[in-house]
Formats: sequence, structure tokens, C-alpha cells
Amino acid sequence: MRTYLDWNATTPLRPEVKEAIIEALELSGNPSSVHAEGRAAKMALERARERIAAALGAEGADLVFTSGTTEAASMVLGQGGYLCAPTEHSAIKVWCDPVLPVDQNGIVTVTDPARSSLQLANNETGVMQDLPQGLHSSDLTQAFGKVPFAFNWLGLTAGFVSAHKLGGPKGIGALVLKKGTETPALIRGGGQEQGRRAGTENLIGILAFAAAAAAAQRDLEAGIWDQVAERRDALEARLCDIAPEAVIAGKGARRLPNTTCLLTSGWKGETQVMQMDLAGFAISAGSACSSGKVRASGALQAMGFDDQLSQSAIRISISPTLGDDQINRFADAWKKAYSRWRDRTGPAIRPTTEEG
Repeated sequence: MRTYLDWNATTPLRPEVKEAIIEALELSGNPSSVHAEGRAAKMALERARERIAAALGAEGADLVFTSGTTEAASMVLGQGGYLCAPTEHSAIKVWCDPVLPVDQNGIVTVTDPARSSLQLANNETGVMQDLPQGLHSSDLTQAFGKVPFAFNWLGLTAGFVSAHKLGGPKGIGALVLKKGTETPALIRGGGQEQGRRAGTENLIGILAFAAAAAAAQRDLEAGIWDQVAERRDALEARLCDIAPEAVIAGKGARRLPNTTCLLTSGWKGETQVMQMDLAGFAISAGSACSSGKVRASGALQAMGFDDQLSQSAIRISISPTLGDDQINRFADAWKKAYSRWRDRTGPAIRPTTEEG
């Protein structure tokens, strides 16, 4: 039986989302049509927009449906001239100058908020940022549904989210804009989405996104992610007991409740991913969008880790549905692989500092 420990890459569809997709298939109208079928589709679309905005704490803001965070970011950052940190996701770095300083815990110093984009939570390490007021934009993707926040309280001009990180389908997301913010349309045509993103709306994806957002908000309010954090902490304690020389990136900072980025110098992260895959566990060696590329993580290098440590990184991102027995089975499997590797390489050298 396989165990999925790569929640930050993507999530399985929630049962509520599958039901929403089936119901959405019955809506035959185009939301832009004026007849009864079209009006029914339009009403469902706008209800979904309201539900997602409520989950984001973005009531009154403009919410534009996109194919995901990458498209949403390109809509507002594509003109260039913005700053970000080298710890950002590549969807942000491709448009920005990654020069903002990062400390050893992954905390970013923003020198010019109005010209900067800063993620609320890092996809590789889980490190969370305190967003400065007046910040231009933020990648909210990893934080949405895992930690409480409200777009309207963050003081942002723009935020980016994707449905598939909280139990929704892939290929649907949103750009959230402070009311009245102007942004050029990347896709022009029929004038859908307030003229910001033309093309017939992905109604099935949008309704599924709304179901996922509402379910994620219920989980958050129920305290489910607090329990996840306890399991994550227990897992980290066990892994560090197995490998005392191992380093947890960002451990000195506030992090997402489900994310562990573990560095074991000299043991390639890609190798560990393959070994764990064969043992029945899905983990990653960093961002899913850069996996398979054998190079050190830019985010970890920005935090001061050398190439050997950075290339040893694995990311374990657990879910609320994961039980203690599954976590313990993973730790057992990782211990066996670690022991085999140590038998070949010799005894471990303990780090002389917390950062290793």
C-alpha cells in the first residue's frame, strides 16, 4: 500500500469536490448566455466566486479566475520592474529581480514593499513570512487552507492561488486584486472575468474550486492542521534521532504545519526520493515544478546552505488524513535506507551549529 507524503506538490481530490464536479456536469449553459440555462450557469459561477472570496477573506475584492497561480502571477508581474527573494517559486522569479535578502531561517527582508512580491509560505521549506503592509503581491498558494489569513487584512494589491493545493482540481486558480486595481489582460476576446481574462469560464473547475475552498476552511476552523503540526513535529524528532547530523531547513522560523525539508549532507535528495518511492512512499526533492533537475535548490542556497547540503534535501509534506502508523512506517523505511547509505559512506559527522 502506497503512502502519499507530497501534499505541497498537489493534493488528492476531496470527496466534496468530486460531488461538485458531478453536479456541475449537469449545468449545460454558457455563463455568458442570457437564456435560462446561461443564467443558471452564471448564477452558479458567481456563487462560487463569493465562496472562494469568503474562504480567502477577500470579500469586496476582485477575484479573477485563471488556470492557476502561474497565470495569475504573470498577469500582474509580467510588466517587470518588481523585486522578490531567491526563495520564491519560479512562477514569481521569472518576472522579478530576485535580490531581496534572506536569512538562515528563510526570512526575507523587504526593502520596497510597493515594488515587491513575497510568498506567504514557502513551498520547499514551509517557512512563513510576516508580510509588510503595502506589499504589492503575494503567492498565497501554499498557505491557503493550511493557515488562517485574510487577504483584506494583509494590505496586498494582488494575491495568487491554485485549487489543486487544497483538494481541488488542477488547472484552475485565481488572481485576487484589491478592489479597483487595473491589470492588463493576457487573454483578450469576449471580455469575460471583468475584461481581465477572456474565454468561456471553466465552470466545472470553478465550482470544484469553490467546494475545495469551503471544505478547507472548515478543516482550518476545526483545528485539524494543529493536529498535523503535532504529527510533523513527532516525525522530525524521530528522523533527527535516526540521523543526528541531519538539518531541518527553516526550523528556527514559523512554518506551515505539514512541511519538513530535511537535509542530510552527501546523500542526494533525488536518490532518497527514488528509494522511498520503491518502498511505497511519495516524497519530493524540493518544488514539484523543478523536480528531475539535478541541481541545488536556489531557496536553500539563499538560506546559506552549501551545494552538498542543498542537493541532499527532501521535502516531506503530510496531509490531515495521514495517521501515526503511516508516519511511523515512513520513518522505518527511511531509517533502513539511511543505514544502508551510512554502511557505504562511514560514520556521520554531527553539525557544529543548528544550521549545520
